[in-house]
Amino acid sequence: MNLVLLFLSVVLVNNVITSQFLGICPFLGVSKKVDTAVGMGAAVTFVLTLASFITYFIQKLLVSANVEFLQTIAFILVIASIVQFVEMVIQKMSPSLYQALGVFLPLITTNCAVLGIALVNIDSGYNLIETMVNGFGAGIGFTLAIVLFAGIRERLELADIPESFRGFPITLISAGLMSIAFLGFTGLIQL
Repeated sequence: MNLVLLFLSVVLVNNVITSQFLGICPFLGVSKKVDTAVGMGAAVTFVLTLASFITYFIQKLLVSANVEFLQTIAFILVIASIVQFVEMVIQKMSPSLYQALGVFLPLITTNCAVLGIALVNIDSGYNLIETMVNGFGAGIGFTLAIVLFAGIRERLELADIPESFRGFPITLISAGLMSIAFLGFTGLIQL
C-alpha cells in the first residue's frame, strides 16, 4: 500500500472528526482559540502515534497468548499511561497551555479517536509502518480539523449572529458545514 496515499486518506478523506465522528468532545470543547487548538492537536497527534505503535505490539502479544478478548482493556491502559505522560510533560513545559487545555487534556484518555484508530489499525491488518502512518495521519487530520474549526469560531465571535443561533447552535451548524466541506474530498483517493 502506498504510504503517502494512506496518509492523505486518513487526513482528508477519512478524517477522524469530520468523517468518522470520533473525538467530537475535545473538538467542540477546545476549539474556541487557535492557540489552544494547536496545543490539543499536537498532544492528540503524539498520543495517537505512540498509541498506534505500542498497541501494534500489544496486539501481537495478545494474539500469541490467545487472549484477544483483552484487547480493549489493554489498549485503554496503554492510552491512559501515554496521556498521563503527556499531561506531565505539558504541565512542566507549558503551564499556560496546561491551564488552557484544562479538563480536556486528561480526557484524551477517553477520546474515542485514540482507541478507534488503534482498533482500525488492527482491523485493517496494517503492518507496523502502515500503523504508524495511519496513527500519525489521524493525529494530523485531527489537528487540521480542530485548528480550522477554531479559526472559524474566532471569526464567529466577531460576527453579527441572530440571538437564537449564538453560542452552541452556531457552533454545531459550523461543525456540520465543515464536515460537508471535508466530504468534498471523498473519491479523491482510491485505496
